[in-house]
Amino acid sequence: MDVSVRVNRVAVAVFTALMVAGCAGVNERMGNMSQGGKTAAGAGAGAAIGAGLGALIGDSSEAALIGAGVGAVAGGIAGYNWKGVKQEVQQSGATSLGIDVIEMPDGTLKVNIPAGVSFDTGKHQLKPALLPVLDSVARVLRERPELRAKAIGYTDSTGPASVNQPLSVNRAQAVTNYLAAQGVAQTRLTSEGRASANPIGDNNTAEGRALNRRVELFLYAVQQPTQ
Repeated sequence: MDVSVRVNRVAVAVFTALMVAGCAGVNERMGNMSQGGKTAAGAGAGAAIGAGLGALIGDSSEAALIGAGVGAVAGGIAGYNWKGVKQEVQQSGATSLGIDVIEMPDGTLKVNIPAGVSFDTGKHQLKPALLPVLDSVARVLRERPELRAKAIGYTDSTGPASVNQPLSVNRAQAVTNYLAAQGVAQTRLTSEGRASANPIGDNNTAEGRALNRRVELFLYAVQQPTQ
């Protein structure tokens, strides 16, 4: 077996063991925490696991696209059967455009949209080629009222934050605004810009920077309160 593969497997095993131990301690400390606090803490732990695994596994596999995830969601994220949704989005043209549709460890479905197929350089107007994919997402949301969506925009590390931050916000909003225009209620949509945070590629290479310029569109179901 390749040495790097063995090292990565060992690293993942050690990381997982540490996370399990850490989560046990967190669960003990969360005994007196409100339900809202538990939900936020759980979401944060999920984001940390995703970010940690992405860093450990490396950028050469789909697992590297795990990233930091959607973050904390009010009410908590419920488990969901994404098989039909995933197939519908993939068959809308996502696969041919290089758009990855990934079931995430936190229970969300991520549609990873590279900037190259979605926006011109420095712009936030959607390219026509992307619209059939977003149409399929809008259709999924209209047909499944239990689902919500959050778009998160990212840039590479070139350029100042004063440019990258608003660009990432505007690109995320362009996606959710399009979904709203297709009949999805604005109350079910959120957006956020994170500029050059959470890179999934090496910003020292052109290929890595292209990976980092993206919008991550997360679909998720919110946990229903127990009676």
